[in-house]
Amino acid sequence: MSIGHTLLGLLESGPRHGYDLKRAFDERFGHDRPLHYGQVYSTMSRLLKHGLVEVDGVESGSGPERKRYAITEAGITDVTTWLAEPEKPEPYLQSTLYTKVVLALLTGRSAEAVLDTQRSEHLRLMRALTERKRGGDLADQLICDHALFHLEADLHWLEVTAARLDRLAAEVTA
Repeated sequence: MSIGHTLLGLLESGPRHGYDLKRAFDERFGHDRPLHYGQVYSTMSRLLKHGLVEVDGVESGSGPERKRYAITEAGITDVTTWLAEPEKPEPYLQSTLYTKVVLALLTGRSAEAVLDTQRSEHLRLMRALTERKRGGDLADQLICDHALFHLEADLHWLEVTAARLDRLAAEVTA
């Protein structure tokens, strides 16, 4: 995820302080990985340097000065361009799991055990996501669906690989 573009998009509704941007980000997108304040301020500094935001005001109080940021026309153009670009699909062609299966076969360990352990972990996570989805709002449900669909594909791969283990063992140990 592009944090910079996300913060720019959040600024399109109006100027905000870094604290407000962090809170809005965390509410909408940071369910599992909230932003750190340092990440917000370093990103805003970079966006400011590139002319994508400007300081709309500075408030001083008992603590440090609070800058209010506003998106510039260049920032709006940048977000528009980013939204129009498709995300690169992640084909996972160098899967750590595949590597573990092959190494288990090469070293005489049980590849079945590797697959079974992974299947158990996938199912555990799927149960947790399904439970989270039941109690979540629409955004949480959609995020959980995305993760669940990927996990289902992984489970299918685990089954296909288990069915082909004898062939794979013959190939990698030849």
